[in-house]
Amino acid sequence: MFSYIARHAIFDSQMQVYAYELLFRDGKVNCFPEIEPNEATSKLITNSHFTLGVEEISDGKTAFINFHTDTLLYRFPTSLNPDNVVIEITGNVDVSEKLVEACQHISGLGYKIAIDEYDFNSKWDVLFPFISVIKIDVSTSDLTKIESNIAALSETEITLIAEKVESREVFEQCCSLGFELFQGFFFTIPEVLKQKNIPSSKLNLLELMRESASEQFEFAKICQIIEKDVSLSYMLMRFINNPIMNKRNKINSLNHAINYMGEVEIKKFIALVAIANLGDEKPPELVHLSLVRAKFCELISIAKKDADNPPKGFLVGLFSLLDALLDQNMEKLMEKLPLSDDLKQALCGTNSVLRDYLVVARAFEYGDWKGVKHHSAKLELNQHMLHSFYNESIKWGSAMTRSIRN
Repeated sequence: MFSYIARHAIFDSQMQVYAYELLFRDGKVNCFPEIEPNEATSKLITNSHFTLGVEEISDGKTAFINFHTDTLLYRFPTSLNPDNVVIEITGNVDVSEKLVEACQHISGLGYKIAIDEYDFNSKWDVLFPFISVIKIDVSTSDLTKIESNIAALSETEITLIAEKVESREVFEQCCSLGFELFQGFFFTIPEVLKQKNIPSSKLNLLELMRESASEQFEFAKICQIIEKDVSLSYMLMRFINNPIMNKRNKINSLNHAINYMGEVEIKKFIALVAIANLGDEKPPELVHLSLVRAKFCELISIAKKDADNPPKGFLVGLFSLLDALLDQNMEKLMEKLPLSDDLKQALCGTNSVLRDYLVVARAFEYGDWKGVKHHSAKLELNQHMLHSFYNESIKWGSAMTRSIRN
């Protein structure tokens, strides 16, 4: 039996990550099969809290964790730090006198409690004195019904989260309704109606992308591009000198980096610089997700013993959200970018080995464990190994994102 943790970002109205919900799944479907629900949550805490650490898997943000009734009654959440955890109660629980007492006790210890999939049923009213957060699934709830019921909630100090927000239109509607936080993959959807042109100031970034995906390595050309922009040179050095990548030698020039790290590693870094700068006006989580995909697809590519020059596994993950970063249709974008045909086809959705790497990355993002199993078999890779790859990728992506922010 394999243990998996996925995480879903929770955003504020400015598209900044406020928290992550940690999802625990064990088995073939997106639920708790074959084991008791409280055993599943216990495994989440064991796997995350004592190995990766809740703070690490949630990148220092607040972690929302879903608990079932029995776990709450046994006071299990008290093993976690109340300063960085929100305890979620599933929407299908029976609200009993014992549950009310448990929530009162847990709230008194300093923990915040959230009701997941809140349905406006009056059964929840008795818990309101102990509730800090309410999550409403806007994909299954009628927005008119939400609007008519949300006024009463707005009079309380309870924070409202809109769940399963899958488009910018719904995001904007939820903002107008009074929701404060938002969860869903709406931030990965390009606003193609804007039909933005790529600014001339960023055309040099596309040139860096071309060089990173080329079999040839034109050192002089790369130097010429980077030397024109002090910020690019600075960011490149920050990436290269990040402790997660380079613990021993201080790199102070591109020439030094090439001699120390080699051509393939430098190609990855110049691609990172390009993506980070292309996404400077987008939610930081969009760049972060690109970085996680890049590392994850690279690790799969290494396990499959793919040729690594150019590093196509890394690049297909890194470029997979270009459409959202640039607000352009991916097919049209590929017409403008001088990438290899196999990279273009994978990014546009054509079935291929590189495309399979992206599909399994998305399965992890959504907590689609059935999909993970299917594609691990297709790729002939062990599921447990894929899980370790994804955890490593989250840590690597967080470290690289900190380099961008700092």
